[in-house]
Amino acid sequence: MNAPVNIDLLEVGYDIPAKPGMDEKDIQTPCLILDLDALERNIRKMGDYAKAHGMRHRVHGKMHKSVDVAKLQERLGGSVGVCCQKVSEAEVFVRGGIKDVLVSNQVRDPAKIDRLAKLPKLGSDIIVCVDDLENVGDLSAAAVRHGTELGVLVEIDVGAGRCGVSTSQDVVAIARAVEAAPGLSFKGIQAYQGAMQHLDSYEARKEKLDAAVDQVRDAVTALKSVGIEPELVSGGGTGSYYFESNSGVFNELQCGSYAFMDADYGRILDKDGNRIDRGEWENALFILTQVMSHAKADKAVVDAGLKAQSVDSGLPVVFGRDDVKYVKCSDEHGIVADPEGVLKVGDKLRLVPGHCDPTANVHDWYVGVRRGKVETVWPVSARGKAY
Repeated sequence: MNAPVNIDLLEVGYDIPAKPGMDEKDIQTPCLILDLDALERNIRKMGDYAKAHGMRHRVHGKMHKSVDVAKLQERLGGSVGVCCQKVSEAEVFVRGGIKDVLVSNQVRDPAKIDRLAKLPKLGSDIIVCVDDLENVGDLSAAAVRHGTELGVLVEIDVGAGRCGVSTSQDVVAIARAVEAAPGLSFKGIQAYQGAMQHLDSYEARKEKLDAAVDQVRDAVTALKSVGIEPELVSGGGTGSYYFESNSGVFNELQCGSYAFMDADYGRILDKDGNRIDRGEWENALFILTQVMSHAKADKAVVDAGLKAQSVDSGLPVVFGRDDVKYVKCSDEHGIVADPEGVLKVGDKLRLVPGHCDPTANVHDWYVGVRRGKVETVWPVSARGKAY
């Protein structure tokens, strides 16, 4: 098991950006901070929604890569467990005490399959996605070798154009093979439409998801016609959960970014044409950064550059201000346009990252703040677990 970290033995500014009890103004930058009030409201809101719609919610652990956040989602939001993308990520969550873990991806490497098959010995239910008959035999052999059982979801490509089978016949063939394979248990269908989550238009997202629902419904019908009843039909994200939950087909959601929010998700529109970060969800994750130079009258230089964030989905947005704008970054510097010269050296800004998932993966710690004080510090438990 992973040994708990004794924060008292760590040095602020070298090992860790802050300790509980510190003032927010003294947090070392750049680092990730969590507005705990906003985070908790987001978690409760999604939990209440899932419960009201009779849906299971399996939170996406690849977003935050944090055992502590996952446990908060269980406690406040009633989540049933996590999904993640890699075996090493799954190991972190299992070792951290999460009892229901889905690897929402294919596992094909023999060494990874072997590690996956051992995980149930640590007391958690483990499910994995499959889109190839050959994979069934490899997973079965490993489960038998270790005396464990692995659950299996057959993944359908519902528009992302990545993994997954394309026909109901393929779904049935793999499900039958899983049911016949020792050490495996057929659990249902994985149908996550990732490509449409960030489409700005509500109607454009609905059109994509309607097609996906039809495809999944056909697969479920095909399975039932041969006497196979899927226990789970899993999918849905922050940009689409309301479609899956009202489809009459899905029974499990896999939303992740709703808890933190980021600038890219914030731009998408709800059914009334409003941005989803202006009422539906709150920004809870920020990169805290500090002005380190203002030698140029119209621009401030901050200490959060490329190494403090991911810009694959665009530059970060300065939170709560429209008088300054983050416009450029290099490895260790961020350029903030400051046409009126309102900033000064030492000022701190909250940046909403363009993409929360890969931004979290370049930091070691989350600093949880409430009412200007550091309340908690959590490790990014699965940081770097990409294998």
